[in-house]
Amino acid sequence: MMYPVLSDMNNWLDNDFDDMLNTSWMPRMNVTAPAINVKENDKAYEVELAAPGTTKDDFKVNVDKDGCLTIKMEHKDEKKDENKKEHYLRREFSYSNYEQALTLPDDVEKDKIEAKVDNGVLHITLPRTGKAEKETKKIEVA
Repeated sequence: MMYPVLSDMNNWLDNDFDDMLNTSWMPRMNVTAPAINVKENDKAYEVELAAPGTTKDDFKVNVDKDGCLTIKMEHKDEKKDENKKEHYLRREFSYSNYEQALTLPDDVEKDKIEAKVDNGVLHITLPRTGKAEKETKKIEVA
């Protein structure tokens, strides 16, 4: 790691830490991913994705033939300023976009996957087939 040349050697430690913690040189992205929980029980896997302020229309959930579950979320806050006396000087929470892909286990019944949004949390239920497809198959080496 390269460090700038210091003019005052008496405070080299302070400057070194200031330089490492100072992120003003980095472009500000304001990117955060929603929190996600994945849990399982004997009957199903459950995915919960926290996205406050979203509705069911903000989500697209797909599963492909290879067993990849894709969650896409796009939320636009397009409220108009009704009060012409005020205007935003800075507005950072008007748009959010998120995409997550999860590889599903073999024992998920893809035709019975359900999704719903409740109080800004996306709940996806992935029913299990109950079949033990984790059996080891011995392969003879020739």
